[in-house]
Amino acid sequence: MRKLLGSRAGSVTASLIGFLFFVEFVSGILQGFYVPLIPDLVDYLGIRDADFNIFEGSQLLLSALVVPILAKLGDMYGHKRILLISTVLTAGATWWLAFAGDFTSFLIAWTLQGFYVVWLPLEIALIFDKGRRTGHAASATRKAAALLIVGLEAGAIAGALGGAAVFGAFGGEAMLQQSMVPTMMVPAIAVTLVFFVILFGVPESEPLPNRTLDWLGFSLLTMGLLLITSGLTFLKFNGPQLWVFAIMLLGVLVFVPFTKFELRHKDPAIDLRVLAQPNMWPVQLTAFLIGISILGAQAPLSTYAGTDPGEVGYGLGLTSGSISILIGLYLISMIVGALLFPLISRVFTPRTALIIAAFFVAAGYLLFIPFHLEAWQVFTNMAIAGLGSGVLMGAMPAAAAAAAPRGQTGVASALTNTTKTIGGSFASSIFAIVLTIGAVQVAGSTASSLFGYMMVWTICGVGALIAAALLFMVPKLSFADASDSSELDAAAATPTALLPDARLSDSESSSS
Repeated sequence: MRKLLGSRAGSVTASLIGFLFFVEFVSGILQGFYVPLIPDLVDYLGIRDADFNIFEGSQLLLSALVVPILAKLGDMYGHKRILLISTVLTAGATWWLAFAGDFTSFLIAWTLQGFYVVWLPLEIALIFDKGRRTGHAASATRKAAALLIVGLEAGAIAGALGGAAVFGAFGGEAMLQQSMVPTMMVPAIAVTLVFFVILFGVPESEPLPNRTLDWLGFSLLTMGLLLITSGLTFLKFNGPQLWVFAIMLLGVLVFVPFTKFELRHKDPAIDLRVLAQPNMWPVQLTAFLIGISILGAQAPLSTYAGTDPGEVGYGLGLTSGSISILIGLYLISMIVGALLFPLISRVFTPRTALIIAAFFVAAGYLLFIPFHLEAWQVFTNMAIAGLGSGVLMGAMPAAAAAAAPRGQTGVASALTNTTKTIGGSFASSIFAIVLTIGAVQVAGSTASSLFGYMMVWTICGVGALIAAALLFMVPKLSFADASDSSELDAAAATPTALLPDARLSDSESSSS
């Protein structure tokens, strides 16, 4: 079958999805490959365990800053072109990482590797552009996004398993200095292959002509995001101090002149009028709230699973191998959730699928409060949360693309990544404080109190419940194909419905 999601020239083809699936598979490898190597990388670089958090924080900071800009450039000059540029930057950083032997060079290389985060928003925008030509943009993007998330999570599993296996094959800890470089070359080779896959396998989108880059707008946006995310990082490492909150408040205040300038600009960095539409702002806020659990809760869950219940009265006492299995099952549940998203959207509506997914995330984390003493309970809770998270991972950028006007699909999809990252940074900082406050000393070691973990699970669950409530405010047929023309006509008659029909509708039956 030559066509996977369409039947006309210029449609979203099976080959296109296959090439982009490979790109996301490698993206997953980058996210999973280094995790089992962290203790060995700490020894290799001669640093402390806590120093590795600096690497993670710097990469998240870079992605939050550059993803909206690169996505906007993709809308202006072609999503494939910017996809190639970001791949070159990622490949260069990954090769540098393989040969970085000290803290500073490793930090710079690890940070620059974060350019890969823009791949998924650019891919979603490219797929939506292809689908728009056949009138099946929304449904095609949903199906393709589900497959891309499958590729991402499968790559993360393969990377986590492969990282340890490759390291062992080259000598492992016994030959640390000799084995680390060839081990780190493996993901560099994979990213290099991605460049050629995109170059020869992915067609270019059709950007709107006569666009301009709003440098001042992006400068203000970058300044605001930099201050907020830096403040969150300081909050995590320095605790709740007045100067830390002052930095974050200054970042928020930067958005006052940013808003005034953007509303006057003819081609703004971020179209705030579109962002204020009822089918856009709940999606962006949902990305922030879900980022709390997707990015912020995994470390506390791992530490809880590894806590010895014989010492502190709670925890599972799992070994590192068993924790890896726990994380693997969580990723598998996310894959299942991603695959279910198009089916649920077809049976109900895309909006309903998002709401159901948010409730699943909420249920998974709130179930931790009464059920956390046995391994099977923790596994079950994470599987439930994983199903919802898998749906939302692909649904949010796809929904944002469907709600954005032509020429803004890339930046709209990218904003879901930025808000998710900020949500994760916020949660990581708050969780670190909550768990530190409740830390108890047992047998010379420190463990966070059960109350601290309860607070983490409660924040994740309540955040997901708020996201579900926000999604009820989205118009019923948003992100869906046109199945109720009367409702769409009524929406078009309202002052807030500024989006063209192509963004909200295609024919679901004809695209299936």
